[in-house]
Amino acid sequence: MASRLTTSALCFPTYLLILFSFSSSTTILPSNSDKVSLALYYESLCPYSANFIVNYLDKLVEDDDLLSIVDLYLSPWGNAKIRGNDTFVCQHGPYECLLNTVEACAIHAWPKLEDHFPFVYCVEKLVYERKYPEWESCFKELGLDPKPVSECYTGGYGNELELEYAAETNALQPPHKYVPWVVVDGQPLYEDYEDFITYICKAYKGTATPKACSKQSRHSIPRAKAKSIPPVCYRDTIVSTLLESIRSATSLWMQ
Repeated sequence: MASRLTTSALCFPTYLLILFSFSSSTTILPSNSDKVSLALYYESLCPYSANFIVNYLDKLVEDDDLLSIVDLYLSPWGNAKIRGNDTFVCQHGPYECLLNTVEACAIHAWPKLEDHFPFVYCVEKLVYERKYPEWESCFKELGLDPKPVSECYTGGYGNELELEYAAETNALQPPHKYVPWVVVDGQPLYEDYEDFITYICKAYKGTATPKACSKQSRHSIPRAKAKSIPPVCYRDTIVSTLLESIRSATSLWMQ
């Protein structure tokens, strides 16, 4: 299956209509059920997004007890931008646009979290290991049929999905400042996003309290050593290959 490393084309008037529909409020609102809503706004090649998915979010997904009180939502758009020539560009270049779209297609093809999260995790683990050109190996590794995802991103529907993610991300209130941007019951966690489980436990109003939220075992996920560079990819910053290498070498991948 051939990978396309082109900047994705979009229908700009359609984007404006979708954006208008999201513009009045935050997309992810507090859940009406006992479950706590958890939304992750991210981009595929931001090393801090990959780190969060691989080393933090996966802990939630692996804990069936804790996951049972959470509605998890993934939005693979992040700091990408719509351009006036009806295209979008991504902070880390065309390959990020490709992988954002691939992950959007996977979420669409396999709507259940237990079906699409393993694929997203697999791709982001390759990003974390700096092996992301091998992303197609995730189909074989997970025993997944690549056809629905391939047809989605090569046939143009992936662009429409990214358009929707763009609209809802750009409609966030307060606006996102960087990625990963983690929101619990409508409230962004800002730089404290790595401690998201504590916020989930505080927000949960149900009676089936998971062990992770019990007074005896409640704890924050251990943080990495303090870094001089904040563990986020800021908006309005075009990251060059050299700069990204320097940031990665001094932070995430050289800990």
